[in-house]
Amino acid sequence: MIASMTKYSFILLNGEQIDLLEKLQEIGLVDITRSTKPIDDTSQKLAGEVDLLDGLIQGLNNAVIPEGVTPEFIDGDIVRLAGGQIMRYSEDSVQIKVLEREVHHLKAWGKFDKAALDELVEAGVHLHFHVVPKKQYKPEWEQQYALSVISIGKNTVRFVVVGEDPLPGEVPAPECSVEEKQKELAEKEKHFQKTLGRIASAKDRIPELEQLRVKALEKLDLYLAGVTANTAAEETIVTLVGYAPTENEEEVTKALDQIGVLYLKEEAQAQDNPPITFRNNWFVRQFEVLTDMYGRPAYDGFDPTPFISTFFLLFFALCMGDAGYGLILIGAGLLLKKVPSFKDMAPLVVILGVGTVIVGFFLHTFFSIDIAQWKVFEPIKGLFLPDEIAGYAGGMVLAIVVGIIHLCLAMLVKAIQAVKVKGFYASLGTLGWTLLIVGGVVVGALALAGVLDAAITKWIVIVLGIVSAIGIFPLNNPDRNKFANIGLGLWDTYNTVTGLLGDVLSYLRLYALGLAGSMLGMAFNNMGKMVLGDGSNPAFWLFFILLVVIGHTLNIAMCALGAFVHPLRLNFLEFFKNSGYEAAGRSYNPLKKQ
Repeated sequence: MIASMTKYSFILLNGEQIDLLEKLQEIGLVDITRSTKPIDDTSQKLAGEVDLLDGLIQGLNNAVIPEGVTPEFIDGDIVRLAGGQIMRYSEDSVQIKVLEREVHHLKAWGKFDKAALDELVEAGVHLHFHVVPKKQYKPEWEQQYALSVISIGKNTVRFVVVGEDPLPGEVPAPECSVEEKQKELAEKEKHFQKTLGRIASAKDRIPELEQLRVKALEKLDLYLAGVTANTAAEETIVTLVGYAPTENEEEVTKALDQIGVLYLKEEAQAQDNPPITFRNNWFVRQFEVLTDMYGRPAYDGFDPTPFISTFFLLFFALCMGDAGYGLILIGAGLLLKKVPSFKDMAPLVVILGVGTVIVGFFLHTFFSIDIAQWKVFEPIKGLFLPDEIAGYAGGMVLAIVVGIIHLCLAMLVKAIQAVKVKGFYASLGTLGWTLLIVGGVVVGALALAGVLDAAITKWIVIVLGIVSAIGIFPLNNPDRNKFANIGLGLWDTYNTVTGLLGDVLSYLRLYALGLAGSMLGMAFNNMGKMVLGDGSNPAFWLFFILLVVIGHTLNIAMCALGAFVHPLRLNFLEFFKNSGYEAAGRSYNPLKKQ
């Protein structure tokens, strides 16, 4: 749910704002509306400092230090020293690769005396060096020209021609002998070893760079907050506006009273565009990252995360559709906890794995094996999804039913929000469609279940149609002419009917993806059985295990990709469209110490 916010308006003398902002930074709860990007030369410079420190940290982390390198201690300004050593490391690395290629090139020409070659050139003897593909070289050239083959490689032939030379593939003469170039390479490698020692020492001081980066970020954040201040009374007075969660009001008020600043506080309103922060339980909180991928809601909107947490989990599990794959995901999530960069995502992966195990069991599939055929599950076979429902594939019917429930819930949310924001009378059009579609689905479900007989169902449908039509047509917009409303109601009817049909059919992808993954897994299982044969040859067991493990690993990777993208689409497009969700808010970002 969206946490309520309190608005704080600060009034102080010009020049006192920086001191106040520093104290708010200490509190760490007040969000001062500010830009997240540089807005002038000063902030550009501060952002440049952050980028420089990011680059130095990344450069030191990326530098590869071979075993056995002894760190060479360097003292002084770590920023200047690290920057210089990273530059030398980069330059030396490139130059060593260039010298290695040059040595390899010169080795192909063999040993020669460069001074003697220069003397021949000065004496008027013209030497021409050539490199041609083997297919182009003609042995008869050796009889026609003063030609000497130097080396024959895998694909090329190197030769030298003295005097007349109309032959192809001429290249510049070597500038030095291979011995000279090897000596230059050895000197550069020796210098590089010293650079590696200094880089190893600089790596030990990465925490210093990280602390400098934190301070630079705090300074940039403080400056961006300060430039938002408004001046008044001939620039002698400054006003600032900030927001903090209402649940922290007592803590913030106590801190502000100790500071001694003049401030006003009031309940934040939607027109103030306060920042958005969520107050959800642990389970729902794991899915907030998905909401942020689309955008946070407006202050008077609704938090879609509780709906995403339930339906994304269900859709993901249906797309994976295999209890065995769910166990693999649980294991992967537990391993991710040990990786610092992925630690925050580990609980979500485990949750998705648990959901996949439960739904996979319901679909009676374990590594693409139908466990409904196992005798151990015979007593609870009734819990499994039937292969057919009313003559259709059980998975297909399940996907459609889940889709209808998802869309109906979206419409209910839209109707509730419309009444909350616009009022009842202004929301009659939305309420009419919600009553017609959601009410019709509920009545139809009760009729199919035998709860309502045909006569009662008929009259309920008629009443629903009449009441809904009043809201859909003449009263869909109280500010418009009734006849105009009828015309627009007809247009809305066309769009709604055709749109809903397409939206419902979109949920068939849940069945299709689950079926495709299951069929591909079965194919790998069958291929493994073919390789194994009767199991009498132990070597075939090795090939069987390798084939099945590699096959299912590839299948899990492909299924997981589809199971992430398509459920996200069903939530972001079908649900958000039918619920009227708009990502018009901004994230709560309080001034605080990093």
